[in-house]
Amino acid sequence: VQLQASGGGLVQAGGSLRVSCAASGNIVSTNYMAWYRQAPGKERALVATIANSGLTVYADSVKGRFIISRDNAKNTVYLQMNSLKLEDTAAYYCNADIITGDNRRGVYWGQGTLVTVSS
Repeated sequence: VQLQASGGGLVQAGGSLRVSCAASGNIVSTNYMAWYRQAPGKERALVATIANSGLTVYADSVKGRFIISRDNAKNTVYLQMNSLKLEDTAAYYCNADIITGDNRRGVYWGQGTLVTVSS
């Protein structure tokens, strides 16, 4: 199983950006999917999660600004980021709980995509 993140880049404060993460491989089902971020000099922190049911949870710092969504048919999770702030600058990592064809369950990470918010 591989998770491939894309969509990061440079954006001005107040702007918007969408990042995507597609899971591929011998996937039977994907349970929760999530986005984390890690700013320079800081620990990796949870941004948002979305269950297979569509239930979402957000970090307080992004509530009302970020929207997590998923396309189960494509095993893809998205993070729409609006009203971006300087402090949103970080590497964004996707994460997913996946059951594979050999009936094994594991948690997988993407490679990270960099989001830089400028003033």
